[in-house]
Formats: sequence, structure tokens, C-alpha cells
Amino acid sequence: MMNAPAPFAQKTARPADRPAAAKVGVLLINLGTPDATDTRSVRRYLREFLSDKRVIELPRAVWLPILNLFVLTTRPRRSGEAYRAIWDEARDESPLRTITRAQAQKLGESLAPQGVTVDWAMRYGNPSIASRIEAMREAGCERILLAPLYPQYSAATTATANDKAFDALKRARWQPAVRTLPAYYDEEVYIDALARSLTGHLAALDFEPEVVLVSYHGLPKDYVAKGDPYCAHCARTTSLLRERLGWTEKRMPMSFQSRFGKAEWLQPYTDMTVKELGKSGVKRLAVVMPGFSADCIETLEEIAMQNGEFFHESGGEKFAAIPCLNDSREGMDVIEAMVRRELQGWI
Repeated sequence: MMNAPAPFAQKTARPADRPAAAKVGVLLINLGTPDATDTRSVRRYLREFLSDKRVIELPRAVWLPILNLFVLTTRPRRSGEAYRAIWDEARDESPLRTITRAQAQKLGESLAPQGVTVDWAMRYGNPSIASRIEAMREAGCERILLAPLYPQYSAATTATANDKAFDALKRARWQPAVRTLPAYYDEEVYIDALARSLTGHLAALDFEPEVVLVSYHGLPKDYVAKGDPYCAHCARTTSLLRERLGWTEKRMPMSFQSRFGKAEWLQPYTDMTVKELGKSGVKRLAVVMPGFSADCIETLEEIAMQNGEFFHESGGEKFAAIPCLNDSREGMDVIEAMVRRELQGWI
């Protein structure tokens, strides 16, 4: 007598489009970069970036005419010049792309023994989040950790990166299980890495800074008033870093850079602070930017170049922009520790 088929066999069969070997994937996500420095490439990048409702919260009827008639007719040329100042001509790419790729490669090597696939993507520009999620799905990843590399949470950074991933998953017939990396602004491994990296870079300078300014990317004040915790996260990171180093607020003040438009942003502003420090008699200044996981146009051009000039023009003599954690040993310690924690139960 033939055995009866197992009950519900038809219902439990693997979907036809589902790979045979299940895997765990990690997708590192950073902000983005244009593909080239020409005006057309920068305009395409800025259009995607500045059309994001998480970034610009003005009503579309108000903002889109401003964006298309004014911002995108003038800003791409200026931004292209700034990107050219930091562009890696040999690789023909921005430092942010180079560093994010290196972070993914190093993390992949560390997690390879556990069979974890590591990839990377940009919220704006290429490689896109949707394309890399699809590649991971095709590679057999049934569980994916989305890892936006922003220590301090903001809807304009972490949330929009996750939004883009979820938008891509909406179109999938079969969706992998998904986790998201939380903000790590007060994690001990992160504060320790910042302190070790900063101490090492300061020791390598040919001068001792009188002030070490902590600069974060800015955010409109009304975003915080609506409930965004970003400012509180930045303040907490700075406070913990001061405690770790045994420094005072005077020795390590905090400021916010990269404001855009006419609205009031979080203060004090970095450029104004740098100028005031120079005018007040500070001769030796260093700036550290712990909110950036990788060096980019905001750190390499805006701080190292523009603000360096502001300081010298205001009477300062020695200026240094401290490199971000990047794919350094300290930086990879943070990324790997956070990712391994969130993968518990999956590997």
C-alpha cells in the first residue's frame, strides 16, 4: 500500500523563485555620491537627494518650483567644483564610495566564516539600495540586516535609508526577513573608538590644539521640535566623548555644519564658531566629525578646506580636520560589534 502524501506538502513547498540555500545578508548604507563631477551628474544626484520628503519637509507645491527653477540651475555647478576638489581621479570616484566599499569588504571578510553576505549601497545615487537588495535576494539571502551607518538617528538619514529599502521590498513577491541597525550614538564601543582615533590623530599632528571642535551635520530646528531625537543624540555623544577624554566643554565645544536654505538650523553653526574662535585668539584648532562614518564632501571639502580657510582668515595659525573612523581598525571595531549584536539568533 502506498504511503499517503505528507499533509500540507503543497502549502509548505519552497516558492519557485526562492533559492535553495538560505543565507544571511548585511547591507551597509551610506548617504550617497554623484557618479561624476560634471554638472549633469551632480544635478541628477541633487535632484534625488533634495526631492526626498524626509530631507525637505516643505509642501511639494512650495518646494518643487524652488528646487527646479532655482536650486538645480545654480547649485550643481558649485557642488561639482567642490567634488572635484576631493575626487579620487585614479579610481574616478568620490572618497565616500571608496571608503564604504572598503568597509563592506572588511566586514565581509570578518563574517565570511559564519556564511554572511555583506554588500553596500547608497541612499542617493549608485549603487542603489533596491539593486543591492535584489542582488542579495538572488544570492539566497532570506534574512537581511539593513545597516544605515549613522551613529545618531535622524528621520532625514536613518529613516529615509530604511524607507528606501522597504519601498524596494514592497515590490517583491517573496520578502526576506528584515532587521534594521539602531543608532549607536552612546554605545561604549563607538565612544571608545572615537577616543582612540582622536587621540592617535592628535598625537600625529605637529601642534597641540587649544580647542577640539566637535562638528555634526546640521538639521532644521523645526525637525527637532517635531520630535526628531538627532540633537539629543549628538549632545550625548559629545558628552560621553568629553568624559572619556577628561576634557571640558571649553576644550571640546559642539557645533553644527552644512546648513541649507533660509530656515533656522541647529546652533551654534560650525562656520561661525570657527571664525569666532580665530577672532577670540585661539591659534591652534582641530575639528572632529563623529556623526560621519566615512569621510565625504562635508568633511574633506567643507571642513578641511572651507573652514580651514575661515580659521586662518580670522587669525588662526594651525588647523586640522581629524579623519572620520572610515575603515580604520577603530571604525571596523564599531561596525562589526554593532552588526554582530543585531545578527544574534541569525548566526
